[in-house]
Amino acid sequence: MSQVTNNSPGPRADEAGSGRPAALLERAAAGRDGQAWSDLWTELYHNGTLEASHPLVLPALTDMAEGDDADTAASALHLAGALLVQADQRYETRELRDRRAPEVARLLAAAHRWRQATGDRNGYCYLLEAVLNLEGDIHWGEELIWGLISEEYELECPDEDCSAVLWVVIGERGFFSTSEDYALSDGVETLPLHPAAPGALDGLGRRLHGLALADGHEDVAHALTHAFGEATCPQCERRCSVVGQVIARSG
Repeated sequence: MSQVTNNSPGPRADEAGSGRPAALLERAAAGRDGQAWSDLWTELYHNGTLEASHPLVLPALTDMAEGDDADTAASALHLAGALLVQADQRYETRELRDRRAPEVARLLAAAHRWRQATGDRNGYCYLLEAVLNLEGDIHWGEELIWGLISEEYELECPDEDCSAVLWVVIGERGFFSTSEDYALSDGVETLPLHPAAPGALDGLGRRLHGLALADGHEDVAHALTHAFGEATCPQCERRCSVVGQVIARSG
């Protein structure tokens, strides 16, 4: 998947004006143009200098998602899902999602197809995020999935008398919680996480865990049991739901 930055240069002279969306989308569709994807993210998502409702945007991203290039398809799905969730929240309506229902349905089908085909762990997680964003039932899919990719969540203890910063680490460095920056300090106090038993998962946790197992991503499934489990705050020793605090932090 193309890397996204917030520091894209200004538009090329031949892309100025009304032809810019078409020019950017054509460059992205051609493949291997990370700058085109960075510009699309900057102008469609971060700055809003281009409108996600532009008649070319979702149809073009849908065509890319249904193509044969895995990287281009993954980038298109990631951007399309993020734009739809942003539109839902910005305008407090699903108008764009409903108006573009045929494209959204095709994008979701493509996301499921690529999800079942990818072997890369992080790429798989991004495709799970795309599925959640395209379905549009929750607005905190990005925060949930980013924790799986970065292998940590920066949360807050829910106890009003404590409110300590709570780091929840899930991955190669272990499965623990701490209230200190473990990356900068030696000998910080850590406490083990309390993962959910797979059979006790329900709702979204059960669904994502089942998808990851069915798709051959046992490590993602294991991480999800911790994301949908509990962590202990080392400051006040209160146990709390990890995903519950992800939702609280997302607003």
